[in-house]
Amino acid sequence: MSYMSTFQFWLENDYFDEDTKKELLAIRNDEKEIEDRFYKDLEFGTGGLRGVIGAGTNRMNVYTVRKATQGLANYIMKQGGSEKGVAIAYDSRRMSPEFADTAALCLAANGIKAYVFEELRPTPELSFALRKLGCISGIVVTASHNPPEYNGYKVYWEDGAQITAPKDKEIIAEVNAITDYNTVKTMGKREAMEAGLYQVIGKEIDDAYMTELKKQIIHPEVIEKVANDIKIVYTPLCGTGNKPVRRVLAELGFKNVYVVPEQENPDPNFTTLEYPNPEDPKAFTYALRLAKEKDADIVLATDPDADRLGVYAKDTKTGEYVPFTGNMSGMLIAEYILRERTRKGIMPKNPALVTTIVTTNMADVITKAYNVKMIEVLTGFKYIGEQIKFFEQTGTNNYVFGLEESYGCLAGTHARDKDACVAVMCLCEVAAYCKNEGKTLWDMMLEMYDKYGFFKETQYTITLKGVDGAKQIAEIMNKLRSNPPKAFGDLKVLRVRDYQEDKITDMETGEMIPTGLPKSNVLYFELPDNFWCCARPSGTEPKIKFYMGVKGSSLEDAEAKVVKLTEDLKSLL
Repeated sequence: MSYMSTFQFWLENDYFDEDTKKELLAIRNDEKEIEDRFYKDLEFGTGGLRGVIGAGTNRMNVYTVRKATQGLANYIMKQGGSEKGVAIAYDSRRMSPEFADTAALCLAANGIKAYVFEELRPTPELSFALRKLGCISGIVVTASHNPPEYNGYKVYWEDGAQITAPKDKEIIAEVNAITDYNTVKTMGKREAMEAGLYQVIGKEIDDAYMTELKKQIIHPEVIEKVANDIKIVYTPLCGTGNKPVRRVLAELGFKNVYVVPEQENPDPNFTTLEYPNPEDPKAFTYALRLAKEKDADIVLATDPDADRLGVYAKDTKTGEYVPFTGNMSGMLIAEYILRERTRKGIMPKNPALVTTIVTTNMADVITKAYNVKMIEVLTGFKYIGEQIKFFEQTGTNNYVFGLEESYGCLAGTHARDKDACVAVMCLCEVAAYCKNEGKTLWDMMLEMYDKYGFFKETQYTITLKGVDGAKQIAEIMNKLRSNPPKAFGDLKVLRVRDYQEDKITDMETGEMIPTGLPKSNVLYFELPDNFWCCARPSGTEPKIKFYMGVKGSSLEDAEAKVVKLTEDLKSLL
């Protein structure tokens, strides 16, 4: 069916409501807009759905959400998991409560019980909740840190992690098998509740989640000692982090936690933000203003679904606040956990730290210093969560920490996804430890650079929207795959890892070995002296991302090297 035929079908079929038809009638003379909305189905990728909210097959709406849920329900029934139920959480975005109910009532119509949070909750709490409740699966309605016109739908399995192979492909197949919207089931909310197929959850899960978070604290006595002195500024960026973050910090005894008032409450329009992403310095505008007013030690921001954490810390020499990348904050927490657990004699046997292929190489140096095994996985925290499951199944290792460069980490195994609530808590403990020694987080970071090396990473992103953009991204990857560069400037390419083809090629000898990781459309170029570059199309946005890392002899040297590597990359493209 052509996109115009599908557009006409939505206009004429009684299955679609009048508001949807009005929205579509308003664009009936805009063929390019019709094409973009209907040229394909919104792709149910390996994690779920994400897209612009609106009417159409290539948009986030109750119909695409219901169809995706029907596919998930069909899969759950085939797995014999109907009796276990599905937990559902949602964030502060437009249509999030509606999409959560749409999913819940589709499941209920298929005889699968839905446990739905009473109001918005962080993504990591969903990961915790579904395991606490013994569910077969979980759904989070969120578009994470995307702009306000987006929403999304992520699927988790019973281990608490986002779906991985082979289940991701199997669920995708069930979703794609639904070609007729009229076959998708739903039922009334009151009817579902009376049948015991829709249950509201809240406080009991919150309390259990808080208990698990606080188990990760290593030195409560240090927090108690400096609790009256240390000053923390926090912004939830109008999302889900406000209540859980404030609660856990209060229960640990931190007295001076200042929340940015303009970004304290949920706001689906993110009015005070250009982009609700703690990776964006502009997102800290209000927080830094408050930090200067309060003379704060650290400034923290969680993204709308509270799985990513952004950080600034005070440089006492200049009085300015220094931004930390996800690699930097992750390494601060990792080094603190490994060091203090070792000192206290509470490191588990066969400890392991899990990281991704695009995370800083400093992780390798730190884990070796503490005799901790480091395991690299593909980009995406679901692969870190999957390793926790493998450890439990095999008894080979004990998970102590996991991190990825994109501002996500996890201490503990209460969740199987990155958790900004536990990250805030851990980082505040590290800051308290530093405060007790008359230092700041920035001082500690400088000490780590001196000890382990001046590692620095960056990203170069190309955004290419629409049908043509997707083709251009594919062409860039095809060119790099079929004719890989032999050098980046004066840096020879030593080895090329092609995760799509599952091969690592030695560029000098031509020798090939397998990557040992699942297939993924990713290319990784190993360069001399801890330099590297990795190309990866985004799975959720119309972008191709290039990740890069270097090691310098000083902060200035590392900065110069990463700038040059970026320019060398651009010249190759």
